[in-house]
Amino acid sequence: MDFIDSNSVVIDYKKNEIICKQGSFVSHVMYMEKGLAKVYLDDGSKSLVLKIIPQGNLLGLTSLSEENNTFRYSAMTYVDSRVKLIDINAFRQMVKQNAEFAKEVIDILSANSIQINGRFFCLTHKQAYGRLADILLCLSRQVFKKAEFDLPLSRKDLAELSGMSSETVIRMIKKFNEDGLIQMDGKKFKVIDYDRLISISEKG
Repeated sequence: MDFIDSNSVVIDYKKNEIICKQGSFVSHVMYMEKGLAKVYLDDGSKSLVLKIIPQGNLLGLTSLSEENNTFRYSAMTYVDSRVKLIDINAFRQMVKQNAEFAKEVIDILSANSIQINGRFFCLTHKQAYGRLADILLCLSRQVFKKAEFDLPLSRKDLAELSGMSSETVIRMIKKFNEDGLIQMDGKKFKVIDYDRLISISEKG
């Protein structure tokens, strides 16, 4: 930890601020100390959200190989966030010299791959209600890790995550509310019926 701290800086980012830009050179691995961000692909006109990054997660691990020295994605904050930028050469040194550290990095990369694979399956194989249920379950179980929380994402953000229009998401959230699956009032969000929400997510 002393070695990592001596080779890193901590930066505060405002809401909707770019953390890293697709195609730019990688100089640091980023650790989300506080906040929430999205990782996405962008072609200039359209974007595809790959995953949500809550605090305690790392960005830039795909560039640990010296042959891959540019970011393959962009990342932007959903809320005010604090990020530790760790010099990538120092991080690579830790991976080479510390087997336990390297194993943890591999575990994180594996978990990221599983999450992204799940995202693609959701977007390509599930109907609208299944997509939204999947996103709400992900937020509750993986991001905030509780049934009731303040949701910093707008309806537009939820639409982007689920690959639908804002109007469709607003209509479905109202339906989920009326059916007693969730309770959503402004930024206040609560999962009421996990079993039914899981069933909708699985059946798509």
